[in-house]
Amino acid sequence: MDARLTVAEAAARLGITKEAVRKRIHRGTLRSDKAAGGTVMVYVPSSGTTDGTLSSPNGASELLYEEMRERIAYLERQVEEEREARRRADTLLARLVDRAPELEAPREPAPPQQGPTGGVGGPEIVVEEPERAAGEGGSPVSYGERSGGCREALVEKDVRWLGH
Repeated sequence: MDARLTVAEAAARLGITKEAVRKRIHRGTLRSDKAAGGTVMVYVPSSGTTDGTLSSPNGASELLYEEMRERIAYLERQVEEEREARRRADTLLARLVDRAPELEAPREPAPPQQGPTGGVGGPEIVVEEPERAAGEGGSPVSYGERSGGCREALVEKDVRWLGH
């Protein structure tokens, strides 16, 4: 049979706060009524909780504490791994900063080197711009006209070879 208790007594019996008892009443998981003086009376199951499980500080609470301990241990391992990764990254960054002067381009131009021909700077490579061919009046000339008609001759030869 359910015990009829005040909100404070029900909270103590269930091992929860008075506010939690009120929330359960509001949700409908605990039955309640009002006494003649306006005091809210709660019907607490004799098993201890509304779901029929025994409420003991060492039962469900111990499971909750164990779960929390496992989560905390996991998070502590994660933090330690992140610290180690950060330490490695900081070490690598410090090494790169130390090598930065070696990797920078020289600020002064390099002295000229003697090439194989004895001249300064090695062999000279000259790139000439192709001259624009112009026909009469300075207008551009097609490839065939510039090359003396060779292109057209090759095309005619290929066409004859194909049998056209």
